[in-house]
Amino acid sequence: MSYFTDLAHQYIDGEWRTGSGSWDIIDFNPYNGEKLAAITVATALEVDEAYRAAERAQRAWAVTNPYTRRLVFERVLRLVEERQDEIVEAIIDELGGTRVKAVYEVRTAQDFLREAIQLALRSEGRILPSPVDGKENRVYRLPVGVVAVISPFNFPFLVGLKSVAPALALGNAVVVKPNQNAPVVGGGLIAKLFEDAGLPAGLLNVVVTDIAEIGDALIEHPVPKVISFAGSDRVGRHVGAVAGSHFKRAVLELSGNSALVVLDDLDAEGLDYAVEAAVASRFIYQGQVCTSANQIMVDRSVEREFTEKFVARVASLKAGDPRDPETQIGPVINTSQADVLTALVDQALAEGATALVRGRTLGNLVEPTVLTGLAEDSPLMRQEIFGPVVLLVPFDGEEEAVRLANSSPYGLSGAVHTSSVERGVSFARRIDTGMMHVNGSTVQDEPMVAFGGEKSSGFGRLAGDSAVEAFTTQKWISVQHDRTEFPL
Repeated sequence: MSYFTDLAHQYIDGEWRTGSGSWDIIDFNPYNGEKLAAITVATALEVDEAYRAAERAQRAWAVTNPYTRRLVFERVLRLVEERQDEIVEAIIDELGGTRVKAVYEVRTAQDFLREAIQLALRSEGRILPSPVDGKENRVYRLPVGVVAVISPFNFPFLVGLKSVAPALALGNAVVVKPNQNAPVVGGGLIAKLFEDAGLPAGLLNVVVTDIAEIGDALIEHPVPKVISFAGSDRVGRHVGAVAGSHFKRAVLELSGNSALVVLDDLDAEGLDYAVEAAVASRFIYQGQVCTSANQIMVDRSVEREFTEKFVARVASLKAGDPRDPETQIGPVINTSQADVLTALVDQALAEGATALVRGRTLGNLVEPTVLTGLAEDSPLMRQEIFGPVVLLVPFDGEEEAVRLANSSPYGLSGAVHTSSVERGVSFARRIDTGMMHVNGSTVQDEPMVAFGGEKSSGFGRLAGDSAVEAFTTQKWISVQHDRTEFPL
């Protein structure tokens, strides 16, 4: 199968179709500029058809035995395992990720599929007591109905499945709009896997389109009850506002400005480990990850030793062809993003920052850059940097580290490195983020643990029990077994 030929289509009500829009989304390989596919966009009419198909199919799916539903996810998991090599190649081509990144994405997606198998059985209700004699209160947990999933370009296969799989497992139907930079890996590929696994037609639909074509039709449509969005906080604010105005639940996984904090009690071995964690936290997939460490904050007592090691390690990273097994830094997603990053570095230097490592921009290939010396009130200290550019920020003592970390308008992830686990946990509890990791990377994702942020980093959580909360609703049904007296 040629993924970029066979899967570069709309997928509506079990049929692979060409969109009826007047223009095409062109899918490019971000490293070499090769045209992978051209997909004619879906119109608002096709969005409506996808939602109506989902609405029809969901009624029977909701009452399907959950043990039967879970069989679909077992088959999807087997298919991903069998096709792993093909999927990895598609991720490298469409996203410009290195092989290490692509393998990580596929294997983590498998973990989430395993969790979805279990989620099919986790929609549990309760029986609650009543102050009224002879009365029974039943609280049922039911699927919401239809879920819209709007996925990002950076981990489209994994992030798409994080919403698609649990939503389906819990008895919902889904309509996916993948990012136009990842229409196949984030859309057609997921649909094909579920189709081959025997998911009934209409339960999963993919519309490849853009707001320039459909406006807010995807969010405003009356059928979907939950909008699961992953992307920038700028777009996420709009999604949340429109969803709220139509009384829809929004689960928003948005931008980050994470800090990896190095405290003053690390010995030489601990500093070496912190350096490796910092490099991974910033430069995995070229820093195009919402949980990436934008800032490496280091106590001044260990600043010199850490900085020497960190700068040397970053300078050794090899940028180039993501298909080369020695490449550690591939291209950013497109020319616009490369230009933004170049301008950001120029702005920082104009503000008085020092480049400890200054990478070149060669087309979409942006080499790593390490900056230090920015003023605390610089706007660059408080924005998400979506690429291989990192800020090195010294601090004096733990209190200042807490203050600096919490000065960000974002609160998605973070990490702290220390020789004392309990000191690390105490520090982590003081940081206003949805996730914080002691002696680890800022970039982590696991299928059982609530994933999400605070402040401008989003709203709601995904994974594990949080997915049950996101994609189900509760219904109270009371039963009066004995006669009761009414007030009138």
